[in-house]
Amino acid sequence: MYTTLLIFFMVYLVMGVGKLPAFNVDRTGAAVVGALAMIVAGSLSPQAAWDAIDYRTLGLLFGLMVVSGAFTVSGFYAWAAEKVATLKITPVALLAVFIAVSAGLSSLLTNDVVVLSMTPLLVSVALARGLNPVPFLLAFCFAANSGAAGTLIGSPQNMIAAQALDLSFNEFMIAAGVPALLSLPIIWCIIAWQYRGKWTLERKTDKAVVHPPIQLDKVETTKAIIVASAVIIALVADIWPRELVALAGAGILLVNRSLASKDVLKQVDGNLLLLIIGLFICNQALANTGLPQSLFDWLRHVGIDVNDPISLFVAGSLLSDVVGNNPAVMLLSPYLHPDNNAQSLGAAIALGTGFSSNLIIFGSLAGIIVVEQAAGCGIKISFGSFAKSGVPVTLVTLLMAGLWIAFL
Repeated sequence: MYTTLLIFFMVYLVMGVGKLPAFNVDRTGAAVVGALAMIVAGSLSPQAAWDAIDYRTLGLLFGLMVVSGAFTVSGFYAWAAEKVATLKITPVALLAVFIAVSAGLSSLLTNDVVVLSMTPLLVSVALARGLNPVPFLLAFCFAANSGAAGTLIGSPQNMIAAQALDLSFNEFMIAAGVPALLSLPIIWCIIAWQYRGKWTLERKTDKAVVHPPIQLDKVETTKAIIVASAVIIALVADIWPRELVALAGAGILLVNRSLASKDVLKQVDGNLLLLIIGLFICNQALANTGLPQSLFDWLRHVGIDVNDPISLFVAGSLLSDVVGNNPAVMLLSPYLHPDNNAQSLGAAIALGTGFSSNLIIFGSLAGIIVVEQAAGCGIKISFGSFAKSGVPVTLVTLLMAGLWIAFL
């Protein structure tokens, strides 16, 4: 048991700090090594390790990554980014458009892929216009996290939570959709107020990244839109298993005479899939010790029950900024046993982990992507400047979400 606890602690230490001290091992590497160590140490058998992996969640996530990847390869994301950034409107209005586009796409095509695909071009076009890219990128990132919290397919942690709570697409959206929408004007108000009078650069910069002309493949984009729409309609209808719907959509898009399947598959985040697989195994090994259940029983005895929506909301919010939103949901979801409050619990864990992701750079993968992509374009977003906007956005949206969950 002590070996299992040590391995588990080391894995989640890396989830929190991002890298194993003194070693070049990132979060995904730690999850994979931890899973292998659990099997070798006898914490669980190889068969038990296979059984611990939720293939429904992985199938759903992989299928939706392929669907979203088709939009990337067809040039849709780059085209959309250019169209948004070149609108002839005031910076304050442009900020609102950034937020709306980010939230809308992220709620349907997974937030991390949207942010990864659109950030570099948004930076480039903003610089070319003489605009300060920072407020627009912060708003884009915050809206991606907050908007994605409103739908089952908006982020990996939502998919994991929905599978654990057996929530349909409609049930999840009804529970979390309203506060996700309400978070968007909050983001706009806070950033517009903080950056009033600071929309333009002091002098026009020559750091804008030169990118090739946008090539939008209209045929492939249309095909991707039709398939994505069919997938969403099927998820809403809730007739077939969600993972089969997503995988069917992925299969249709991969059989293509124009786009190479390898180019679409390159858009799949294999590291994230491996991280989730590793954490499934590590979490099951810890569960086999009986310690987590004993801990939750003790917490319930002192008045803290993770199956209470408000308690889960607080726990998810705090854990998300300690170990990351996906690991936080994976850590909590096996111990959720709803009776008649599955929707409230779904909203609590989705909104708690989604909204708190905006607190600091490392609170979400989207935040890390935006900061690193911006740095590659010559724009520095410091920890302090991110938190200056992220802290008030997080606190206000969490307060609003807490009131909503209490209402549910």
